[in-house]
Amino acid sequence: MPFSFLRLRKSAYRIRQITNVFLKYGFGKVIDQIHLGRFIPFRKRIRTFGQWPPVKSPTAPEQLRMAFAELGPSFIKLAQILSSRPDLITKRYADEFKKLQDRVPPFPAEEAIRIIEQETGGKLNDIFIDFDRTPIAAASIAQVFRARLIDGSDIIIKVQRPHIREQIETDIGILMYAANLLEKYIPESSFFNPTGIVEEFSRTVRKELDFLEEARNCMRFRKNFEHSTDIYIPKVFEEHSTDRVIIMERIEGVRIDDIEEITRQGLNRKRLAKVGVDAYFKQVLEDGFFHADPHPGNIFAMPSGQIAFIDFGIVGRVSPELRETMASTFLALIQKDFDKLIDQYIELGLVPEHVDLEAFRKEFKADLSDFLEPLYGMTMGQINFNFADYIDTVTRIAVKHNMKIPSDLLLVNKAMLVLENLGSELDPGFDFIAAAGPYASKLVRERLSPGRLFEKARKNVMEVSDFAMLFPKQIRQIIQKVLKDDIGIRMTHVGMEKLIKDMDRSTNRIAFSMIISAILLSSAIMHATGAGPSIFGMSLLGISAFGIAFFLGIWLIISIIRSGRL
Repeated sequence: MPFSFLRLRKSAYRIRQITNVFLKYGFGKVIDQIHLGRFIPFRKRIRTFGQWPPVKSPTAPEQLRMAFAELGPSFIKLAQILSSRPDLITKRYADEFKKLQDRVPPFPAEEAIRIIEQETGGKLNDIFIDFDRTPIAAASIAQVFRARLIDGSDIIIKVQRPHIREQIETDIGILMYAANLLEKYIPESSFFNPTGIVEEFSRTVRKELDFLEEARNCMRFRKNFEHSTDIYIPKVFEEHSTDRVIIMERIEGVRIDDIEEITRQGLNRKRLAKVGVDAYFKQVLEDGFFHADPHPGNIFAMPSGQIAFIDFGIVGRVSPELRETMASTFLALIQKDFDKLIDQYIELGLVPEHVDLEAFRKEFKADLSDFLEPLYGMTMGQINFNFADYIDTVTRIAVKHNMKIPSDLLLVNKAMLVLENLGSELDPGFDFIAAAGPYASKLVRERLSPGRLFEKARKNVMEVSDFAMLFPKQIRQIIQKVLKDDIGIRMTHVGMEKLIKDMDRSTNRIAFSMIISAILLSSAIMHATGAGPSIFGMSLLGISAFGIAFFLGIWLIISIIRSGRL
């Protein structure tokens, strides 16, 4: 939705706050370039305009991360989402954003109680026999409390922060407004697709704000693992849950990265590594529905030896076609079939039409072969960090060839990288790639089953019959247009808009310079002829004209410096 002038006025305070924070961290030049400088006092603008950390400076990603942290929940969430998109923001910025933790000061327990009573429609004492007013976790969107229901069930209550929806909606509007300005005034930023980033962020964070959606996700996971003796999904108490409050069964366990405590309790670390990774391969390659935020705080080792997952606000979905392609990719990795691997990545990455496929195959194969060949036959402990390097290599090659990586695939990659790290901590000898083998083989066998082949053949026959029926009609329409002389050719000039904009800017500056020159010349003539009233022997009109020309000249110089093109 466009950011209207009325909304802009209502959000002026927040925009001023955002621009001041970015100015504080040295991003003054970009503020000037996208014309947000009007929200900054003139004296501060004069003192700081033109500042911008050099793109190659190692401090630029760090400064941007600190600015996002200071700006609060919306920007913290945006940074967390961007940390999984190195294809959009480059690896340096993605790695820096990974450091940004969701740590926000807690809001008062009284406010949480007010929200719980308002949402559930009952008094606290009518629902709980015990309520711990000290939160056990405080994140950007919600706060978590321990409690016990009237029936004696130990539960946790996740309460949405007051006014967080309004704040995030305001920030989404401002971010979209800024993204449009970036694409308008800094054309090279279109490579990063700023509006696309904001749209993806808005979709993700709005889903996370809907606790009923999270409850449905949890119940779906619970159903998917109802026959598993190794995985535990907490129960959701639907009767007390709303879109701002969710009540779930309390899980007693140890964070999966607390190796010391896991060892002290005598839990089998190798088994935990296998169970956790198997659970994710089941989610991705069988269910097509996976937990997309598997950081250690969301995975627990229970005293029973089971692994429990919590916090289902961010989930990913994998289509049947993508699941089959991913399964084939894992098999190609295991079997060292580089040609097949390239075919799968061409399908996964949606190679642009303009790419020379033969040249791409040769380069892609050379890059992958150089990286992967030495790794075969090694355990995860020997490979160490190379699985992350592998994902990074594939992403880098994809960016190099302008491949558009599906967002769900990037969520899968992010989850797999987290699991690789956790697996190697629990069991240094764990072979992550080999663990995918049984699931991948099963999926490929299902793809080759008679029923699946028959279904694909049926779809192909239907598509051919539809084409056969439509083709004569389309040919007849084309012939009619030719006979009527009604065929037009539309040509698209790539990059022409930028050239026209640059030419307009240049001609405007030339015209502006000519006006300033004319005013200066008029000033000189008026001084020479003594036209009009005089002061101290100088023409007052001539002095006025010179003053106007001087300030216009300064304005022109400042605009040139701001553009970054001297």
